[in-house]
Amino acid sequence: MRDSPPDTDFLLDRAAANDAAARDALLARHRPRLRRMVALRLDPRVAARVDPSDVVQDVLAEADRRLDAYLQRRPLPFYPWLRQFAADQLAELHRRHVRAARRSVGREVPGGLPDQSADELAGRLVAKGPGPSEAARWSERRDRVRAILLAMSAADREVLTLRYLEELTAAEVGAVLGVTAMAAQKRALRALERLRAALGQEEGGP
Repeated sequence: MRDSPPDTDFLLDRAAANDAAARDALLARHRPRLRRMVALRLDPRVAARVDPSDVVQDVLAEADRRLDAYLQRRPLPFYPWLRQFAADQLAELHRRHVRAARRSVGREVPGGLPDQSADELAGRLVAKGPGPSEAARWSERRDRVRAILLAMSAADREVLTLRYLEELTAAEVGAVLGVTAMAAQKRALRALERLRAALGQEEGGP
């Protein structure tokens, strides 16, 4: 008897052996991560019409249709493979709404980081101290970090989003970006160094 829930590799092996329950469990276990990714990436002007849960349901249905082919080759880790369907779906939603010229969507850019997600990423990257005065300083620094993030290159902002907001492992970040885990880790560290340097210049210190 297993003392903990089966991991993804175990479920993949069982699904490849035609275990229907493992197949269902494999898709279900990643639903929360997918929903968070969609909610983070979906512009609120589009979210007014599209529920992230509906997007995730469509993504899982598409993944289920393609799972047998994936199980034969396993070209990349499972979650990045699954996540790509969500990224494609978000891009399609962008094209559909923008081409329809719906006024409330305006100048939304696919693959960007909505304002509320930029706020959350900035909050993740700033240490929070105790007490009201520390909370006020934290809020001020978060706002400065947010401004720096939005001024950074899209590549730097994306790797930080993947690593610290979506909380992907280095291997998963590498699979999403098409690089090795080591290269993904180095990119994230370099992006953090650039952010720290910009914050230090702004605050007049190292």
